[in-house]
Amino acid sequence: MSLETLNVSLAIPPLPFDVELLPEATCLVGGAVRDAFLERKGNYLDLDFVVPENSVATAKQIARRYNGGFVVLDQARQIARVVFPQATLDFALQEGDCLETDLKRRDFTINAIAYDVRQQKIIDPLGGIKDLKRKIIRMVSPKNLQDDPLRLLRGYRQAAQLNFKIDPETRKTIQSLAGLLSKIAAERVQSELNYLLACSLGNTWLKSAWEDGLIKIWFNQVDADTIAELETVEETGHFFTETYPGFGDRCNQWLALAKLATLVSSDISTAESELERLKYSRSHIRAVLGTIKHLHQLQTFTDSMSLREQYFFFLEAKKIFPIIAVRAISINLPKSQIIPLVERYLNQDDPVVYPKSLVTGNDLIRELQIKPSPVIGKLLTEIQIAYIEGKVSNSHEALQFAKQLISSCPE
Repeated sequence: MSLETLNVSLAIPPLPFDVELLPEATCLVGGAVRDAFLERKGNYLDLDFVVPENSVATAKQIARRYNGGFVVLDQARQIARVVFPQATLDFALQEGDCLETDLKRRDFTINAIAYDVRQQKIIDPLGGIKDLKRKIIRMVSPKNLQDDPLRLLRGYRQAAQLNFKIDPETRKTIQSLAGLLSKIAAERVQSELNYLLACSLGNTWLKSAWEDGLIKIWFNQVDADTIAELETVEETGHFFTETYPGFGDRCNQWLALAKLATLVSSDISTAESELERLKYSRSHIRAVLGTIKHLHQLQTFTDSMSLREQYFFFLEAKKIFPIIAVRAISINLPKSQIIPLVERYLNQDDPVVYPKSLVTGNDLIRELQIKPSPVIGKLLTEIQIAYIEGKVSNSHEALQFAKQLISSCPE
């Protein structure tokens, strides 16, 4: 065994089953082997095996022996999955008459390295190890990219994740095939985009993907200024998290959504169509559309917002405020307008953002002897605004204030 093979053998994570259950010549392939060479480790195992025969039966036997979950993913291609609490294992029947034929059908050379689990042997017919050392993503063949055009975008995602470069010939091929990406299921495209939006190096490769024609297919209003703005969003997000530690909760999620809100159209209806086409969840669509809406609202204010205006703003925008704040600064809205809102948002005792009730609807019905109606909700809102404006400070004053409102505006 070579030193290189020994090092990779040691880096392969312990398998959650006895390797003797695997048929001879079963190989671990794909990301797990690549990451072992790169010494990249994760808390959750995601392993892909190529099995020369009986792949589904092998997976079922392992699942039964170790009480794992079992599902057949593709009956025709004989692909099955076993799920453990800390691992997902996919078993696929070898394609072609030998392992080398199977490896030659893969996307990039760095993902076409195999590790014979029982023999503890590295199999690398396409020079993937050499490309790993050079930090290069190189296609196996143009036909493989054409057969599954999602691989076009995946190359940029993996470049961002690994901090690799894309081989020039591979990039030219991707450019020539870019139009094929529109034929791919939107959910799969969304998954790759989300990786790029969340990755620290994603902006660089989103720019490259745009230059190579992969982004306009889904966001046709994106231009060079939009792409440049992604970097401003990133810098603004870091400014907030470094300046205001409490602002960083779920940072990766809201920063990715801020970038997504940058890519979509500024027209709410068009943006909704773009997000629906990519099959984003309703919660993500609401967050992005809400960001666009409230960004337009902030742009209409030439001076500071009144307490009343701030109250209604946060009533709708509180859940997505970090996204709005980042986008607002990134489009050069005055910090003097946005920072006071950030400081309110971070203060859990601020009644504008986190209102507390001085009285309830039942209190109003009982004390003012009025019937349940929409008026109750309006009164509660006006009491809350009076409280933040310093006009009332306790329940007694709140009830008196409500009486005055009723007497001045009788039904």
